[in-house]
Amino acid sequence: MIRAHALVKHYGDFPALDGVTFDLDDSEILGVIGHNGAGKTTLLKIMAGLITPTSGDLEIDGVDVIRRSFDLKGNLGYLPEESRLYETMTTDAYLSFFGEIYGMSKSAIKVRREELLAGLALDPEGKKIAELSKGMKRKVAIARSLMHDPGLLIYDEPTSGLDPMTSRTVLDYIKGLRAGGKTVVFSAHNLFQVEEVCDLILILRRGQVVAKGTMPELREAFGSITYQVFFRIPDPATFATSVGYSPHDGRYLTEARSIDDLNRTTAALTADGATVERIESHYPTLEEMILRIGR
Repeated sequence: MIRAHALVKHYGDFPALDGVTFDLDDSEILGVIGHNGAGKTTLLKIMAGLITPTSGDLEIDGVDVIRRSFDLKGNLGYLPEESRLYETMTTDAYLSFFGEIYGMSKSAIKVRREELLAGLALDPEGKKIAELSKGMKRKVAIARSLMHDPGLLIYDEPTSGLDPMTSRTVLDYIKGLRAGGKTVVFSAHNLFQVEEVCDLILILRRGQVVAKGTMPELREAFGSITYQVFFRIPDPATFATSVGYSPHDGRYLTEARSIDDLNRTTAALTADGATVERIESHYPTLEEMILRIGR
């Protein structure tokens, strides 16, 4: 269980965080999103015990992170946005090194290392880390964060700069971590990924929480379902209707805000000579929410 209350962080006179409050249950994934400079990385670093807030309270699994951050380290896996690795080492040596830091036996290190390499589809072939691709380096960094089998994972942009296939592998792995009982907090600019995997979403703007909730809760808060009506018209030059519309991929598109509005719209289009081809329901996306919030 994570309980954050009124977290504030100032850098000089600049408020990077300004009263951030939220709760997260165990075995859930929290997505932290917002424009650049919204405070995402600052929040993650506070949660990882890397920086101290100016004020506020943060408790993770009964540990007061602000006053006893060291007590959290054994149960924490942290992934910064940049994969800073010991590039002269091989992957096996690198993971073994971190296993030793956490006091794991050689046999436990070997078993855990092989589990992680297989789970992340990572085959370094004995190469030094410097010789690996960016995607493979990111997987090595993720494996390092998991060597000691922590219960809490804090990931800053885990799929940043990765190709679609590698991003999918990493994302599926993160979902599997939740299924295995892990609690995950991550920031991301890829809002589709956040929509797909997160149980709770926190939207930050200028260090403040402007919205939080599940995707259904956020959709309700930012506007309920709309209906997109795709249609064709026989002669665009002479077509006249009271319905507002716009061109769309060789067809035309209009929107309705309710079932009653949808019925009126389709009836009017049909009466005016249009042919309705398709109707799609549409919920507001996280991207639309972020754009609506603004900077």
